[in-house]
Formats: sequence, structure tokens, C-alpha cells
Amino acid sequence: MTGLSRRERQIMEILYQRGKASASDVRESMKDAPSYSAVRALLRVLEDKGHVKHEADGLKYVYVPVVNRDKAKRSAVKQLVDTFFSDSPDQIVAALLDVSAKRLTREELDRMAEMIEQARKEGK
Repeated sequence: MTGLSRRERQIMEILYQRGKASASDVRESMKDAPSYSAVRALLRVLEDKGHVKHEADGLKYVYVPVVNRDKAKRSAVKQLVDTFFSDSPDQIVAALLDVSAKRLTREELDRMAEMIEQARKEGK
């Protein structure tokens, strides 16, 4: 989810979890929620940016994500790698391991090793 503010990311997370939601549904799901009109304005901004679309449901609008969650995650990671890690995936993995080393379980490390091995096979 590139180019989104903290509140916009929070709204997108709610929409991904719920599948669709009205402005009042979104506001009820937010921690330290801004005013209803602020939530509506943020939803309009997200729609202008192409992240959500609305559907009429009686007298209210219901918002749904335009881009599926996996595609949004890949886009956000790509921007992170490009911006902070000089387009170098190994640097981001090193940073993640540095931050998470004490919290990673043996099973998580094994899963990561399997993913790396799969990427090697697919790259040949």
C-alpha cells in the first residue's frame, strides 16, 4: 500500500479484514477514531488514489478494496526495498533477521529456509 498515510493504511486494513464496510463501520473499527466526516474524507481520498471503490447500499455507501491484499503487500514491500534498501532484497532480509532474531522460532526459520530453496529452484 504505497503512498498511504497511517490512517489510510488503518482504513485499508479494516476493509481487508471485513471485505467491505460503510464509513460508520470503518469508524467503529478504528482505535482513536477521527470524526465521521474525517473518515468519509479519507475514504474519498482512498477512492481517488484507486485503492477502494464504493457501492450504493440503500442510502449509504459501502467501500471495498480494489486491489487484493496479496498484491498490495507485494507493492508495499517493493517500495520498501526500493526506498530503504537500495533495491537489495538481501539487505531487507538481513534487517528483518537483525530485528527479529530472538523472536523467530525454529519452525519459522525452517519455513524461511524452504522459501529460499524454492526461490533458488524457480530462478534456475
